[in-house]
Amino acid sequence: MVLLRKKILVVILLVCITGKSFCQFDNGLKWNKEGNSYYELQAGNIVQVLLPSKTEQTILSKDKLIPSGYASPLAIRSYSFSGDYKKILIYTNSKKVWRYETRGDYWIYDLDNNSLTQLGKSLPVSSLMFAKFSPDGKMIAYVSGHNVYSEDISSHQIKQLTTDGTRKLINGTFDWVYEEEFSCRDGFRWSPDSKKIAYWQIDAKDTKDYDMLNTTDSIYPKVIPVEYPVAGEKPSLYKIGVVDINSAKTKWMNIPDDAVYGTYVPRMEWADNNNEIIIQHLNRRQNESNIMLCDVNSGSSKIIYSEKDPAWIDILPAWDEAYEMGGWDWLKDGKEFLWASDKDGWRHLYRVGIDGKKETLVTIGNFDVMQIERIDEKGNYVYYKASPSNATQAYLYRSKLDGKGKPELLSPANQIGTHEYDISPNAKFAFHTFSNYYTPWTGEWITLPDHNVMDGKHNVYTAVTNADKSKSNTEFFKIKTEDGVEMDAWMAKPDNFDSTKKYPVVFFVYTEPAGQNVRDIYHISNNHLYQGNMAKDGYIYISIDNRGTPAPKGAAWRKSIYRKIGQINIRDQAMAAKEILKWPFVDKDRIAVWGWSGGGSATLNLMFQYPDIYKTGIAIAAVGNIFTYDNIYQERYMGIPQETKQDYIDGSAITYAKNLKGNLLYIHGTGDDNVHYSNAEMLINELVKYNKQFQLMSYPNRTHSISEGEGTRLHLATLYTNYLREHCPPGAR
Repeated sequence: MVLLRKKILVVILLVCITGKSFCQFDNGLKWNKEGNSYYELQAGNIVQVLLPSKTEQTILSKDKLIPSGYASPLAIRSYSFSGDYKKILIYTNSKKVWRYETRGDYWIYDLDNNSLTQLGKSLPVSSLMFAKFSPDGKMIAYVSGHNVYSEDISSHQIKQLTTDGTRKLINGTFDWVYEEEFSCRDGFRWSPDSKKIAYWQIDAKDTKDYDMLNTTDSIYPKVIPVEYPVAGEKPSLYKIGVVDINSAKTKWMNIPDDAVYGTYVPRMEWADNNNEIIIQHLNRRQNESNIMLCDVNSGSSKIIYSEKDPAWIDILPAWDEAYEMGGWDWLKDGKEFLWASDKDGWRHLYRVGIDGKKETLVTIGNFDVMQIERIDEKGNYVYYKASPSNATQAYLYRSKLDGKGKPELLSPANQIGTHEYDISPNAKFAFHTFSNYYTPWTGEWITLPDHNVMDGKHNVYTAVTNADKSKSNTEFFKIKTEDGVEMDAWMAKPDNFDSTKKYPVVFFVYTEPAGQNVRDIYHISNNHLYQGNMAKDGYIYISIDNRGTPAPKGAAWRKSIYRKIGQINIRDQAMAAKEILKWPFVDKDRIAVWGWSGGGSATLNLMFQYPDIYKTGIAIAAVGNIFTYDNIYQERYMGIPQETKQDYIDGSAITYAKNLKGNLLYIHGTGDDNVHYSNAEMLINELVKYNKQFQLMSYPNRTHSISEGEGTRLHLATLYTNYLREHCPPGAR
């Protein structure tokens, strides 16, 4: 439900800092196995950089990527190496599947004989998904047309491993909701011995379609069905199968399911051997998690580790983007694995024995692990991000894998803000980036664990030293409400601020468990939709993180919102605004609020539930009726609506639409497959029913990002800016 995930933000920042070309699959640098070099794209060439010398060597020049009959080289969208680094898999001509460009064409470049060959030649153009080498480097597997294929690299013989794939029976990848809410996209895994492939099969035949209507690309409208289970609908059925490459026969795993409610399997990997796969099995309410081992020969399964939570259990991709394309952290040659849990009140890492009998707490203390950065089993350390004393920042720590000793801070204590790292497999080198609200993002190469800068180029230290905090109009503060809730916030004050005058306030909100707004990073207070300069024009711009946002403040903070979306988050925001309205320089008659997606929902709720506080609202792509949103997201945080119906009613903005007093601009794309346009129409009907006047802007056939079509973003920004200036005029009075 988040518009801009942290992973995407970090990638954008790295591109800005280094000029490197990254894609959604790269997740930063491509390290070699030893950790003494990395690979990057430079002007279409694949270059290897040796460390610590930083010596560069071109591995594959773009002039070798011109296929016969082509006038120019292949545009590399992503690439990967075979295990012996003698072959390179090139991904190009990519096309979007919902959020990401996950289907396209794949080519293999053989470094030994300098040959370039296309894969899947007999299959439709730009139809291959998630192609990857077998561990022995002799084959490639991929998905096309909802089926799994293998292809022999030498003979290029293609074998179709599944044959029953359709839009409603999906092999090797996922339906809309698994992709959106579980970050499940790549749905198959090679066995370590390259003889089998384990894969998901999603059976969506009983999942109702939401019919999207494309009215712009032809004279007659076109119906585009999307399998979309709303809250209250049973999840799509799933199977985990293991197909033998030689026989193309699948053995199905015997995984328990709930015939009435259904269950989920959001994670599956080989159990560091050729005979077992390991899965995470969630109940429908997502508050019971079982780690199970499945015998690939018999299909039998057994539970090895269980956890229950009174609210919900986060899957790893929800907080650590490194797991969005799969992965499992094995230790001791597969006898143990690293697992995250907040069962003691904080998100910690545990070593769990494969028999489920042994469990060791690795990260000790009253803090949340924010993200795993690197596991160095040889050195007996796990490197991770945390920020025990300031939830708006992030620092690099390490703890011993045996659970002994205290966490060790590695980030420089005098660099106060947000640190990001891409650490080599041997944990000796890292690309380190840093920013805070007044220091631009800056990168440098360092050694670990001493955090010394390589080549004496102290880029971050220089940037921090030269940054002038006094030139920033942004400041961080804490605000405590009459309910005793203390929240983090930032505020960007107008230029030439005069505390004896009164200024309008614009609140930027998200408020739900999928997004944290208040982070100590550069340009955090920049409003990307405002055409002009808010500070120069005379606005106070504020954002506040209420209870329930995913700030690293412990499980009680994050999960207090359970069954209370649309209530506890809205009250926290309004009570904080109430305190801000007491400030002598705030004009209580010029108070605006805006947000997108979950932030749009919050904007509607704030305008309707607290109409005496918020005078102007701009809601974009909002969920006005939470009964209409997908089952995985909404039921995780609100329960199953058949059991918690009143919570859904109390949390839906549409319930309070009759209370609207101020100025409302509602914006939605009619082609939004995430938050469907029906939300807008339901809300419109309710506002019409009570004669509540508002302004509506529907963008034809635009998705949740409202970015498609020539001129769209400029039009949206102009609309937003003009409405804000008209109904919440800028400037001191």
